[in-house]
Amino acid sequence: MIIFVIIVLLVGWAFSQLSNFGYNGLIIALIISLVMTGGSYFHGDKVALWQAGAKGPIDKNTSPYVYRLVENLAITAGLPMPKVYLIKDQAINAFATGRNPQNASIAITTGAIDKLANNELEGVIAHELSHVKNYDILLMTVVIVLVGLMALLSDWFIRIRFWGGSRNDNNDGDNKLKAIFMIAGIILLILSPIIGQLIQLAISRKREFLADASGALLTRYPQGLANALEKIAAENMPMKQANNATAHLYIANPFGRGKHFMASLFATHPPIAERIVALKKMI
Repeated sequence: MIIFVIIVLLVGWAFSQLSNFGYNGLIIALIISLVMTGGSYFHGDKVALWQAGAKGPIDKNTSPYVYRLVENLAITAGLPMPKVYLIKDQAINAFATGRNPQNASIAITTGAIDKLANNELEGVIAHELSHVKNYDILLMTVVIVLVGLMALLSDWFIRIRFWGGSRNDNNDGDNKLKAIFMIAGIILLILSPIIGQLIQLAISRKREFLADASGALLTRYPQGLANALEKIAAENMPMKQANNATAHLYIANPFGRGKHFMASLFATHPPIAERIVALKKMI
């Protein structure tokens, strides 16, 4: 979050040098950074649930089977009961979100409930509860909102050149500076999606291995989660409302398994085969 604020302030300074706004650009950038970081911290979970099309929360009466599974595992893990949401999608998947265990939510697809055996679904839920216990949910939820900030800034950087004008347009030095900033803005515009993807990769891949191991310790049955991952790999079904901003939250890639090198290189999850091997070593 600190790095993102610094980046926003640097871009704001660049705006102030490029446009007629002066140092107002820096002030505007500071306000945007504070609003975006605060919004991601307090409301990022709601954004993730909304983008996934999650419905709920469920209770003991509406979905007793799923509710009891989550409740029992939460008690075992020593966690507060999270809110549980359902996603109407036949793909097998799930994710956890929220800023802390007291404000955590878990979303599970109807496909996971319908297709997984009891111990397999327990493994999936235990994996997500491990994200909650390890505070991965805070880190992952904040990323949802902040990753989009670079794209917003790069777009603003380009547009302000045409709408805001610049100071001392007749000055050759300022014209050269303006050209430099325009080039920087174009580079930022091109690189911002890649930067955002790299941030997601850095956070997600190692945390998935940790959540697999923690979930297996919670259920005392690594084979259950391994079997669930095998079904996900065999099915390879993309989700209907898969979104790049929230892809790193899910237990498995919501876009399905990549079939070429670049897809694997930029995947938000480690290969399922490697995760299964690691789990089976725990048996």
